[in-house]
Amino acid sequence: MAGRGGGRTGPRWGLFGVITPKTHQPNASALVREQHGVITRGQLLGLAFTDDAIRHRLARGSLRRIYRSVYAVGQLELTHEGKWMAAVLACGDTAALSHDSAAALWQLTTAPTDRIHVSVLGDSRSRDGLEVHRRTTLKTATQKGIPVTTPAQTLIDVASKWSRNDLEQAIGEADLRRLISLKTLRTAATKAGRPGAALRTVIDRATFRVTQSELEREFLRLLQRAGLPLPKTQQRLGKHRVDFYWPDLGLVVETDGGDFHRTAAQQTKDRQRDHAHIRAGRTPMRVTHAQVFNDAVDTAALLADVVAGCQSRPRSRSS
Repeated sequence: MAGRGGGRTGPRWGLFGVITPKTHQPNASALVREQHGVITRGQLLGLAFTDDAIRHRLARGSLRRIYRSVYAVGQLELTHEGKWMAAVLACGDTAALSHDSAAALWQLTTAPTDRIHVSVLGDSRSRDGLEVHRRTTLKTATQKGIPVTTPAQTLIDVASKWSRNDLEQAIGEADLRRLISLKTLRTAATKAGRPGAALRTVIDRATFRVTQSELEREFLRLLQRAGLPLPKTQQRLGKHRVDFYWPDLGLVVETDGGDFHRTAAQQTKDRQRDHAHIRAGRTPMRVTHAQVFNDAVDTAALLADVVAGCQSRPRSRSS
């Protein structure tokens, strides 16, 4: 593939009606597809386009300028990925999507962002709709063909600006998607030094647990207020991943929120999961959104009774 900056190698672009000589380089159509509908001037020159040919296609609308020397192909609106790729291409070979934009690419957040964030090694300027962060070191990966900061670097970058709730949700999403473990995240935050301090403040708390919803986080706060022991979270037991698990008690609690658990199909799956826990010698319990948010006192009392009951009876060890 022609590099991000491009060089005078490879074919001309058949997509725009230019005859393509035989070559081992992919044609321009493939390159545009890989880059989510965008291409740079350097890449066009590397595909044997002349300055006049580029100006002609800009004039007739088959190329649209997004940033200086970065173009969208055709008239269709760019996807989020296309806009992100265009921003990265505009900032040079060392650039990578970062901060809130990287979190969106990794699917750690669904919050809309007004500006696209890109980090670079060296000099580059912010411009309309594009926030450039200059750095001396940068840990990157590739997601959907787009250079992007690693999940750990992304969480370190957003930790000082996001609310604790949003940050914990993102950590839970990263864990769910198996992008990074809590242990690896702690190591990365420690190695980062001062930039990792805000993230460490959250994940180094003795009461911190990986969660995937505000319901789960409020359930943990309910346990803390009631003085009940804190469980492990997001543990895999057999075929299933459970919300909360007390290994010493053999107690499993699932929090059921929203319409998801109201469907007949999901209720059947929930019962099957509960039966699997019972067969393994564990005590399953389900707590609803209303119980956690609207009946916290009664729910805490119920949990205290269940915990006491589990503590009072012997049980065989099971996974």
